[in-house]
Amino acid sequence: MTAAQRDVVAIGGSLGSGAVLRRLLIELPADFPAAILITTHMPSNGPVHLAETLALRSRIPVRQAVDGQPIEPGQVIVAAPNRHLLAVDGAVVLGTGPRENMTRPAIDPLFRSVALTYGPRAVGLVLSGLLNDGASGLYAIKAMGGTAMAQHPLDAEAGDMPRAALEAVEADAVGRAEELAGMLASIAGTPAGPSLPPAPELELEVAIAIGRRLGSDQLRSLADPAPLTCPHCHGVLSEVKGGGPLRYRCQIGHAFTAEAIVASQEAGVGDALRIAMRVMEERVELVARMAKDARETGRRAVAELYEARAAEYAGYAATLRRAVTMDLRMARPAEDLET
Repeated sequence: MTAAQRDVVAIGGSLGSGAVLRRLLIELPADFPAAILITTHMPSNGPVHLAETLALRSRIPVRQAVDGQPIEPGQVIVAAPNRHLLAVDGAVVLGTGPRENMTRPAIDPLFRSVALTYGPRAVGLVLSGLLNDGASGLYAIKAMGGTAMAQHPLDAEAGDMPRAALEAVEADAVGRAEELAGMLASIAGTPAGPSLPPAPELELEVAIAIGRRLGSDQLRSLADPAPLTCPHCHGVLSEVKGGGPLRYRCQIGHAFTAEAIVASQEAGVGDALRIAMRVMEERVELVARMAKDARETGRRAVAELYEARAAEYAGYAATLRRAVTMDLRMARPAEDLET
């Protein structure tokens, strides 16, 4: 009987990961003895050309994921837009489950599915990106006896994701972009450790990513209610039990790490500030017009009342304008990185 080998590599990345992926596939040998599954954050709509771009110089065949295709060594499968890329029973499943960390496809569902299906045969690699998608999934891979890898945070264009991964697990390998292909080549095809029984919670989370509805009873088995609101559906969030990064799910199934919730709330605060500023500036204009009308019709006391109120509202509007300007300045560096 042939011993199990490490023959499935799951790679996740976001901002700054494209160049690393291109270099990786240029440098990996044509006879690489493992399948490679890649998920990166991408827009839900519009053309996505990552698979075609990676295929241009890759020695290994690269294709965008197709539901039901078998997962075999010597191929690269890239996530499709608006679907979670999952590995289930040796085949690709394009999951229709809720967004995780504000995105679909997300990295955590891919990593969890690989952990569940392949156990110690799985290798997870987290590349450059913002926030911490991938950390929870890499924890699952490691917990099932798999191999955990990360790009060195100081080498990454955006070091958040690999840094979070290294905080969540004790990595088996960490390297710069130019070192990752050699590291993968030395790991792939080597004997895997013994299989471990999967936790029911891992099976449930993979089923949610596929598209299974999450009932309240199942949610209680997975998480405990928390005094937080889902940024997507505004339902009650529950704190997921177990190890790994602090994270939450709502009854619909939307999932967030704590960092993703904070980022989502910050975006909401900025929108609220802009709306409040616009409303206050319109109120200044309206009350000033009411004051002018009162003066023109000889109602001096009423005019003075409206003028005082307009001055008060103008002060509020100026405060809101300063807050909006500060919010835009803080957001601009992240926007510049994305362009």
